[in-house]
Amino acid sequence: MEGHGPVAEGTNIILFNSDEHVLMYLRDDKPEIPYPGMWSLLGGMVEAGETPQECILRELYEEIGLRLDPNRVRHFRTRQLDGELTEHTFVATVDLDLTRVTLTEGQALRWFSADDIQRTTLAYGDNALLDDFFTALRAERQANPSDFSPR
Repeated sequence: MEGHGPVAEGTNIILFNSDEHVLMYLRDDKPEIPYPGMWSLLGGMVEAGETPQECILRELYEEIGLRLDPNRVRHFRTRQLDGELTEHTFVATVDLDLTRVTLTEGQALRWFSADDIQRTTLAYGDNALLDDFFTALRAERQANPSDFSPR
């Protein structure tokens, strides 16, 4: 019902490595979930009493066993998806050896370059979000070329 009840809140995170590749996961191929069998950013739904940042830190631990220092996680953007979901996107730099990660949700993990992302239709409209991210990253690099570090 449009306009009735609270809007659900979700989170996702742009984890990028020193090569400026973004970690994506291949969603389960179950018809009852949104975007089955599509690549997506890691994330999940905010639980009662939880902040969006607490949510994304919990989801990372639950989904890939990664514990991040909250000080390394920056808010990137909040957007409305289909008027039914408020999505909070965070960013952090991390270099992970994917052969050492245990994925507990989804089918696979993979590092995607900006070109890979452009060639792939992502879940939740994440292509536009990641285009904005890479544009901001390039702008940051140009503004501070000698100091630039994606961390």
